[in-house]
Amino acid sequence: MPASVFTLIEEKYDDFSKGHKKIAKYILEHYETASFMTAAKLGKAVDISESTVVRFASELGFKGYPDFQEEMQKVLREKLTGVQRIEVAKSQMNSTNVLNSMLGSDAGRIMQTLQNVSKEDFDNAVDIICKARNIYILGVRSSSFLAGFLKYYFKLIFENVMLVDVSSDSEIYEQIFRINEEDVCVAFTFPRYSQQTIHAVRFMKDRDVKVIGFTDKVTSPIAKFADCLLLAQSDMVSVADSIVAPMSLVNALIVAVTLKMGDVVKENYASLERIWDEYHVYDKIEEKKDV
Repeated sequence: MPASVFTLIEEKYDDFSKGHKKIAKYILEHYETASFMTAAKLGKAVDISESTVVRFASELGFKGYPDFQEEMQKVLREKLTGVQRIEVAKSQMNSTNVLNSMLGSDAGRIMQTLQNVSKEDFDNAVDIICKARNIYILGVRSSSFLAGFLKYYFKLIFENVMLVDVSSDSEIYEQIFRINEEDVCVAFTFPRYSQQTIHAVRFMKDRDVKVIGFTDKVTSPIAKFADCLLLAQSDMVSVADSIVAPMSLVNALIVAVTLKMGDVVKENYASLERIWDEYHVYDKIEEKKDV
């Protein structure tokens, strides 16, 4: 059982009214799904009115049910197992509205990211990357796709880009032990946070490396190590991790760095286009001429 708000419910359980005890019992027994229910849906589950659920949240010291729900979700986001994520997804949607629900949620995450990301940290990240001796990129599990995408485009811009291989703990440190204060690490981690990433970032920060952290909130384990913190919303609990908003932020970083590097990037792409043409890398669709 996760701590904090759920522990508070347990501690106050004996003092609750009969109706509030029904709510508390349901939450404690089904916390992985109850935390994502609306007040109305939670009330229906225990045959209690919505207003009683709202009063329950107030009795625990919250301004209202949304604050109570947010606190429960905050505890769970990085703790849910794969099986629990499936149960939450089933409770939030049915098979007929998955497309609308998922795409609508992702669109909302992008807008929240735009509102919350620090423009100052974003601009500083661009400057640090463009001046770095070496650029190390680190991402584990689902975050590895973000890391790989960034590496692909950065390799077209810079010569000094390394995607850290995370297949084993020991190999991580063999790749980064020469790192120093002239280098930068772009690190990705989202719930459930990877211990590999946290330990590697701590190792690099101990060597005065500049760290650009892509994560979901200021209380993320890598936030305290980051010189630039780029926050992207990915807290949608589902069967698969949603990396749409983080990927959008990565896209913005690639474009900003490309514009900052200017003529260097133009020259690189001009050379690549000649190579691609010579070795027929891409299919060319020729326009048919009228006879």
